[in-house]
Amino acid sequence: MRRDLKAEARQIFEAGLKAVDAKEAVKRFLALEGSILRIGKQELDLGEFDHVWAIGAGKASAAMAQAVEEILGDLVSGGLVIVKYDYLAPLQKIRLEEAGHPTPDENGWRATQKLADMVAKMGRKDLVLFLLSGGGSALLPMPVESITLEEKMATTRLLLNSGASIQEMNTIRKHLSQIKGGQLASLAHPATLISLILSDVVGDPLDVIASGPTVGDPSTFQDCQAVLDRYSLREKVPPSVRSYLEAGIKGQVAETPKPDDTVFSNTYTTLVGNNLQALKAAGEEAQMLGYKTLILSSMIEGDTTEAAGFHTALIREIVRSSHPVGPPACLISGGETTVVVRGKGKGGRNLEFSLAAALALAGFTAVCLLSGGTDGTDGPTDAAGAVVDGDTVARALAKGLDPREFLAENDSYHFFQHLDDLLITGPTNTNVMDLRVMLVNAHPKTRVLG
Repeated sequence: MRRDLKAEARQIFEAGLKAVDAKEAVKRFLALEGSILRIGKQELDLGEFDHVWAIGAGKASAAMAQAVEEILGDLVSGGLVIVKYDYLAPLQKIRLEEAGHPTPDENGWRATQKLADMVAKMGRKDLVLFLLSGGGSALLPMPVESITLEEKMATTRLLLNSGASIQEMNTIRKHLSQIKGGQLASLAHPATLISLILSDVVGDPLDVIASGPTVGDPSTFQDCQAVLDRYSLREKVPPSVRSYLEAGIKGQVAETPKPDDTVFSNTYTTLVGNNLQALKAAGEEAQMLGYKTLILSSMIEGDTTEAAGFHTALIREIVRSSHPVGPPACLISGGETTVVVRGKGKGGRNLEFSLAAALALAGFTAVCLLSGGTDGTDGPTDAAGAVVDGDTVARALAKGLDPREFLAENDSYHFFQHLDDLLITGPTNTNVMDLRVMLVNAHPKTRVLG
């Protein structure tokens, strides 16, 4: 059976996206029955509150706020959510503020100040719904007073380029912030605070997603210094950052609130969506298309190029031995890898993954790989990722493009732009990490590239 593998890979990817639509995710967990608001297994009588507010941050928070307005209607007193530029949804009572991501900007700082001021005024008769999704760390920039936004941004860039994991990055972000690491909950106390969270972190650790503004922080200043030392960054971060972390280790500045702190006595958290949901939906779509489907894991992390090598090894194994599943086969994985930036090009982890995979699959027929971010953007680009097959490298060479040079320069975006193989979705208004789709049809053979 002849297939359009690239088109089917996109179809499978889009089915995964649909399953983690942020608006629908909130509606599955939030319901109003009379005066009783049900949030997952939690029940609250709205008659006990004077006001219901909705606040939030993240690439999906506008869509999440739209769901809250549709469910609660006039019961919503107001609110504020901070989103990445263009990640919008029509809202009536909840104000939208757009800001920079992945690099924080002044708009994000001003919007976060507004949100903090709003929350700090709330009391026992206020109910606060906090709508959080991936991207929230960058969209909630409120550094401690001794550190400027520019200095915190410089620290974040160093961590990003070093290949630090999201867990390691957020450990430091929490300790340089006035709002992350449970400190938003401190501001809201004694109001009742309900967090609805769409996870973009491997394993769904609540204290790491968007740096955990409303949950206790188990990490410490010592952990921050260990991260800097692991990547030889202690002498590279701005002096103000180094001094502040050292003061924290000496006990001269307060730690972030820990999980047993009393500020969390009126806080509740519900996870409304994650990467595995997207993978399962993608798998169902692949099966409907006639593929023998295997979901590898929703927890793939580590170096992007190494991860690409593992995934393409599985594809080659299916080609040669029909193991672990015979063709027509579909392998699906998720998670979030990291890139060590050595060049000056433009790209992201999914684009770099795809380029490394294209090199490993060069010359194979009837194979295809798609790697895309569920948020619709990969790093500082307008692409979610890319789609490759066994002809990708040959087509590039025919155009005079050396894929290895582009990979060495971390310039995967321009490589795929030349080939018209970028995966462009536009803003998806969701964010549950990455989704990779690998297809093998029949028993393809290899050929030697000229």
